[in-house]
Amino acid sequence: MPFISQIKRQTDYSRFPSSTPIVVDNGASYFRIGWAGETEPRVIFRNIIQRPRHKTTGETVTVVGDHNPALFKYFDCTRSGPRSAFDSNVVYQFEIMESILDFGFDRLGANGSEINHPILITECVCNPIQSRSKMAELLFETYGVPSVAFGVDAAFSYKYNQQHGVCDKDGLAICPGFTTTHVIPFIDGEPAYNGCSRTNIGGFHVTDYLKQLLSLKYPHHMARFTWEKIEDLKMEHCYIAPDYASEARLFQKGTKQAEDKTRCWQLPWVPPPVEEPPSEEEVARKAALRERQGQRLREMALMKKSSKINELENQLRDMKFLLEQLEQVDEDQITSFLRDTEYASKQDIESLLVKKTELLRKAKGEPKVEQAELEDKSDSSTNEKYPLLEIPDDELTPEQLKEKKKQVFLKSTAQGRLQAKQKRREEELERERKNKADEEKRLENPELYLEETRAKHKELCEKVEQRKRHKTNGNHSNGNNMSGGVGRGERSNPAQREKMRLLTTAAFDRGKGEDTFGSRDEDWQLYQLISKDNNDDDEGAEDDEVELARISSRLQEIDPTFISKPDVGPSQPASELPKLRPLTKDDFQVMLGVERFRCPEILFLPNLVGIDQAGLDEMAGVSIKRLPSKDEDLEARLTNSILLTGGSSLYPGISERLESGIRMIRPNGAPIKVVRALDPVLDAWRGASTYAAALQFPQQTFSRADYYEKGEDWLRRYQFNYTL
Repeated sequence: MPFISQIKRQTDYSRFPSSTPIVVDNGASYFRIGWAGETEPRVIFRNIIQRPRHKTTGETVTVVGDHNPALFKYFDCTRSGPRSAFDSNVVYQFEIMESILDFGFDRLGANGSEINHPILITECVCNPIQSRSKMAELLFETYGVPSVAFGVDAAFSYKYNQQHGVCDKDGLAICPGFTTTHVIPFIDGEPAYNGCSRTNIGGFHVTDYLKQLLSLKYPHHMARFTWEKIEDLKMEHCYIAPDYASEARLFQKGTKQAEDKTRCWQLPWVPPPVEEPPSEEEVARKAALRERQGQRLREMALMKKSSKINELENQLRDMKFLLEQLEQVDEDQITSFLRDTEYASKQDIESLLVKKTELLRKAKGEPKVEQAELEDKSDSSTNEKYPLLEIPDDELTPEQLKEKKKQVFLKSTAQGRLQAKQKRREEELERERKNKADEEKRLENPELYLEETRAKHKELCEKVEQRKRHKTNGNHSNGNNMSGGVGRGERSNPAQREKMRLLTTAAFDRGKGEDTFGSRDEDWQLYQLISKDNNDDDEGAEDDEVELARISSRLQEIDPTFISKPDVGPSQPASELPKLRPLTKDDFQVMLGVERFRCPEILFLPNLVGIDQAGLDEMAGVSIKRLPSKDEDLEARLTNSILLTGGSSLYPGISERLESGIRMIRPNGAPIKVVRALDPVLDAWRGASTYAAALQFPQQTFSRADYYEKGEDWLRRYQFNYTL
C-alpha cells in the first residue's frame, strides 16, 4: 500500500554504521524517530493512520499522521476515520503499529524491511508484559533488528533534566500525557515502580471537552471546530486557574478582569457588497427598456383584441344568417334543420346571440347598457323566447309539455341570475355610498372621524372576541377529557340552555309512565325546536366580522400607527415570525471565556467530565504514601524535586497550581518545589538519545538471539537500568 504524506524522506541512512542505535519515542500522540546522539529527532508525525479509498480507481492508500487537506478531493475518507494503535497509552493494535513503524523507518531512509540497527523504544510505565512481548515479536520477526531496549518516556525525560541540573536524584516525575497521567517516584536516580500511580485523563480529554463546549455554544459553526483547530486553540489560549472557584465567579459576575481574559477567534467573514445607486444613464437606459417592452405588450394586446373582435363578429354574422334561414323554415322542420348544427333550438341561438353581442360590446369598449333597458328588453323578448308559457297545459301535446317544463326552468334560472346580479349591484352601490359618506365626514373633521372610527373598531373587536369566548367556554374540558359545557349555566350560551330545558322537560314528562316518546307526530317537533339556532348573540355575527374587516382596512388607510390584530383564539398568543437580519462580523466570532480554564481544570478535577479518579495533586500524595519506606526525610526530598513533563504540562499556571495543591496535603513547612522540564515534549526523546549513545547501552538491550533462545517470558525478568 502506498504512503501519502508531506514528510520528506531522509537520505543519509547509509552513512550511519550498524552499531548506531535508532531511538523511537512511541507516544500516544506523536511518533518521534531519530539517531542516537543527536539532539533532535529526524521524523515527527501524529501516531494515527487512515486508509481511504480513491474515488475513481478504488485503490486503498495508507495515510499516516498529518496529511494534506486537499486529499479529501480525491479520496473517500468518510468510511475510514483516523485510528490509533493505543488504548490508554498501551499498544494493543499491532497491525496499525506495524504500518506506523513501516512509515517511520521509510521516512528515516531505510531501504527494505530489514533494519540492522539496535532499537531503543519507549513505553508507558508498568507496561503489560503482553504488549511488550508483542512489540518485541514485531521488531525481531518483521524487521529483523539485532537488539531492542524498552524504556519509560517519563524516566528518560527526568534523567535528561537531572543531567542539566533541573531536578535531583530523588524526586517525583509527573507526566500528564495525551490519554493518561503518570506519577513516578525516583530514588537515587532510579524509578520506584511500586510507588507509581496513573489516571486515565490527559490532553485528549481536554481537547475533546473544549470541542464539546464550543459546539454547544456555537452550533452553527460546528463544522469549523475540527480536531486540529481545537488543539491549536487549546495550546494557545488555555491556562490553569490558581483558584478555580474564584476564577469562575469572576466570569459569572462579568467583571472587567474577566473581559480582559476573554479571547476572540474571528472566523472568515466577507462583508456584503454595498449597493451603489444607479447612475442617470443607467436609469434612463432602464426607463427606455421598460418603455419598449410596454409598447410591445400594448401592440400584442391590440392584436389579440382585434382578432377576438373579428372572431366575435364572424360568429354573430353566422348566427344572424342562421336565424334568417330559420324564419323561412316551418316549425315542425326546425329540429331536423338544426340537427347538423351545434344548436338544439332557436331559443339557444337567440340566447347565445345575446351573450356574444354583450362580449363584442365589451371587447370594443362601448358604454354599458343600463339595467332597466336590459330588463325591458328581457321582458319584451320573454314571450318570443318562451312562447309555450302562456298556453294552457290541456292544449299542448306531451312533447310540448316537456318543452314547456324546460322553458319554465330556463326562465326561472335566468330570472335568478338577473336578481343576483341586481343584488350585487345594489350592494356595490351601497358600499360606494357609505365610502363617499365616510370620506365627506372625514374631510369635515379628520380628528373626530379618526377617534370615532377607533372607538367603533374597539367595540366590534370586543363583541367578536366575547362571542368567540362564549363558543369556546361552552365546550370547555374539565381536565378529564369530558365535556363540561352543557349544563353549566354560567358558561353555556342561551341556545344550549334552551336545548337543555327542552330535553329535561321531555324526560320529566315521559319518565312517569311507559316510554311512548315518538308515537305521536307532535313528539318529533321537539327535534325541530332543538335544531333551531336560538342564540340571539349569533345573529348578525357574520355582519359584525364583515364590518370589522371594513373598518380595519379603513384605519390602515388613514392611520399609519394602526396595527391590525391577527385572528387568533382567546387563549392562544399571537406568534411573531422571526425577523431575518443580515449577518455581521460579530456573528462569526467565537469567544473563549470560561472555557480557557474550565477545560484544563479536568487535570485536577476529572469528575468534571465524569471520570471518578484523582487529580494531579492528589496523585502525588498517593505515590508518596505507596512507597514502603516511611522516612520523612525521603518524603521531603521527593517533594523538593517535582518535575512536570509531557505535552499537557505546557499550560500557564500549572506549576503554581500543583504546588499549592500538594502543599495542602503535606505537613506545614514541608519543602515543596515544582519545576517544569526544559522541553516537556521532546525531553523524553532527547534523554533516550543520550542514553543510547553511551558505551554501556548494549548491555541494557535484549538481543534477537536471547529472544529466540529464552522466548517472550524472559521479558518478565527484563530490568532496564537508567543509571549507567
